[in-house]
Amino acid sequence: MKPTVILVHGAFAESSSWDGVVAQLLGQGYPVIAWANPLRGVAADAEQLTALVRNIEGKVVLVGHSYGGAVISNVPADAGEVTGLVFVAGFALEPGESCADASSLVAGGTLGDTLRSVPLPGGVTDLYIAQDRYHAQFSADLPTEASATMAATQRPIAEAALSEPSGAALWKAVPSWFVFGELDHNIPAGAHQIMADRAKAQKSVEVPGASHVVGISHPDEVITMITAAAEATAG
Repeated sequence: MKPTVILVHGAFAESSSWDGVVAQLLGQGYPVIAWANPLRGVAADAEQLTALVRNIEGKVVLVGHSYGGAVISNVPADAGEVTGLVFVAGFALEPGESCADASSLVAGGTLGDTLRSVPLPGGVTDLYIAQDRYHAQFSADLPTEASATMAATQRPIAEAALSEPSGAALWKAVPSWFVFGELDHNIPAGAHQIMADRAKAQKSVEVPGASHVVGISHPDEVITMITAAAEATAG
């Protein structure tokens, strides 16, 4: 039986960002869930994902994009039969490290200047990428029309989530695979490589010319990594 693949989107995106990946995985016979990440905080979001994992029979491969990588990293090792982690331009955080910390492992990230804040009741502040900055910052290797739709449908993240320290790192106990874009302006490629190296990744691939949304612009490369993780841990 093939493992269930759970796809976890990051900030400024939503579940449909996985559509191209979902179609191929379903075609190959994988059970797939494109989970709606609440984007409220690393620990709180990981708790919600953990509840889902605990209710799945059989093996699970967790796939996280961007902030979604931080969330899958914080699923506890005893949550279920998680056999592989795939970081798609995703954060693989050390315990105590935040997404903001990891973005700064090397210079070059430009996300901060593009963010717009919306204060909410209760003292929470949501962050969006300004729609007129979205294409260049987030998805430069997609057609402008597609980026415009993504900018309009983006889901915000709670500002505090980006500075929240990570808990225990699941990648210390579970094999990991990494794929990321050469021209990622949110998380520089050098930062991705540092995270892959310290996780002792089974494989890491930098996709030439790809942006932060490598899962949309290069779904074949991402599928290759996910299926490698699924097949490597099948036994």
